Formats: sequence, structure tokens, C-alpha cells
Amino acid sequence: MGVDYYNILKVNRNATNEDLKKAYRRLAMIWHPDKNPKNKREAEAKFKQISEAYDVLTDSQKRQIYDLYGEEALKSGQVPPPPSSSRGAPSHYYHHNQHPNPNFRFNPRDAADIYNEVFSDSVPPASNTAPSRSRTFKDGFSRTTTTGVGDYGNSSSSATPRKAAPVENTLPCSLEDLYKGAKKKMKIARKITDSSGIARDLDEILTIEIKPGWKKGTKITFPEKGNLDPGIIPADLVFVVDEKPHSVYSRDGNDLIIEQDITLLEALTGKTIELTTLDGRNVMIPVTIIIKPGYELIVPNEGMPISKEPRNKGNLRIKFNVIYPSRLTAEQKIELRRALGGASSS
Repeated sequence: MGVDYYNILKVNRNATNEDLKKAYRRLAMIWHPDKNPKNKREAEAKFKQISEAYDVLTDSQKRQIYDLYGEEALKSGQVPPPPSSSRGAPSHYYHHNQHPNPNFRFNPRDAADIYNEVFSDSVPPASNTAPSRSRTFKDGFSRTTTTGVGDYGNSSSSATPRKAAPVENTLPCSLEDLYKGAKKKMKIARKITDSSGIARDLDEILTIEIKPGWKKGTKITFPEKGNLDPGIIPADLVFVVDEKPHSVYSRDGNDLIIEQDITLLEALTGKTIELTTLDGRNVMIPVTIIIKPGYELIVPNEGMPISKEPRNKGNLRIKFNVIYPSRLTAEQKIELRRALGGASSS
């Protein structure tokens, strides 16, 4: 028999036109060339094969000839003369009391016409001269075509699936993560719905590589990792970096800021500040100048890494808060006057 149209559509030989339409819709949604941009040549061949099978099996005359004599007779038009009796006719004879027209000529329909008709909200008129207009089809695609006419290979009438809006999720990161870089694994649950409306859940693990120096608001996009529904391109899944508060440091662009309390005596006589950096180093910073209230000490290259210049860092800014004593004894006041008076006279 050559090509088995029933097997192509995955239906039995007694399938009704409604059965054939359901089978066609399911397979066309999988093999439409616009849904297979990376494998378009194979998809086009498969799509045309599906369309030809649907065309033959939904046309009573084509189906009758195919059932009786096979694909070769159907396409060549070589239909045998009427038999003298019906004895020996195949069990799947389509019209038992009617012999195929011996003058029949096979005229296949265009695959895109079939697709548009099956998925359109109404059966298109027979005329191909109607004006162009925008139509929404049951596959969820919206496209402009001449009524009843379409060509999936022509961009002017191409079935362009709608893409779902991006889905954003917050990605909390510690300041250490953003300083040193890190890898985070995120488990996502996607809903996959096939063309027959049957949905299933699919769990997937995504790995997000955080680069040193990334800032709050940085977006990491995983294309088309959203729910999969028929006729709709899945949404992009977007993770947005959020910076968790730190107990010691705060961030200002590429700079790190730390607030340091210092006594009045230390402000006047000096102090060595000990810090643990975000990557675990112990740093000693000597302060030898007199610290005035509100003074800010700049330590170069001890801030956050600069994401576009990974070898460079911002500044560490130490903001001093001078703590004054709540009270002084008479003796302390005398000693203080003597020390400060002597310092000023010298």
C-alpha cells in the first residue's frame, strides 16, 4: 500500500472525521515548522506528511480509493474498472455500494491551508480572493492571512506563536557571595501541558553562577524555562539578585562601608583597627592621625570586586563615631587641661 496514512496519524481504520481532526491537531502542534526552528527541514517534511494523511482520510473519495487500491493508485489516478461483483473486496471498503470515479485525479491540498482550517474558529470560505485580515486561531497563534489561505514558509502569513511574559524570582545573596562569587542550585517545578490538555509536573535543577562584584538588581535569565502550554512559547525564567543585610559591612556601589566606634582618647592618641574581610582575611589598619567627629578613612582596593574589572576593587570606607565620656572627675579635668594646654603651647 505504500504510505500508511492511518499509522501516520496514529488512528485506526474506522476513525471518524472528528477522530482524524483530534489526531491532526495533536501532531501538527508538535511538528509545525515554526515550533521546530532548530530542526526545521525534518519538521517541514513531517508536517506535510501529516497534512497529506489528514487530507486523504477526511475526503470521502480520496479515502475510498486509498482504502481499496492504495497510495500509488490514488496519486497516479490509475483506478481499476468496476468489478463484476463485490466478492473479494477489502473489508475496509469505504463505500460498499459505490465504485470510485474512474476519472478521478488526485489534487492534494496545501499543508498551510489545512492547518489554518483545522485551527481556525470557523471554516474558511472556498474563495481565495477575500481581503487579508488578522485572525486568531485555536492553536493560540495570531496571524494575518487572506481568508482560508496561509503559507507557513512565508513570513507575511507565518504562524507566529505568542511568548508568555517573563517570570521573575528574587535570588537572595549574602555579601560574601557577591564578594567571592558562588554557585547556587535552584529547584524549579514546570507544568507541561500537551495538545490534548493533559498536564504533568516536571522538576528541574538550575545552576546559577554568581560572579564576584554583582550588584542588587542583576538579572540572570533562563530562556523558555516557564510552563509549557500548546501554541505558546514558554516564558523566560528570570532571577533577580537581592542583597541580604550584613552584620558588619554595608555596600555603596563598589565601595564597602564600616562604622567604627572610637573613644575620645583613641581619637586623640591613635589606634590600630582590626577587621576581618568578606573573604576571611585579617587586616590591621593603623590610625595615627587625630580623628575628628564624622571623619572617614579611605582604604583603597579593599572594597567590592568590580564585576567588569575583576582584578580591581572599590574602596573600604571607615566612618568613625567618636564616643565622648559622659562625665569627668575633677582630677581628670585637671590632667586633661594640663595635657591639652601643654600640647597647644608646644
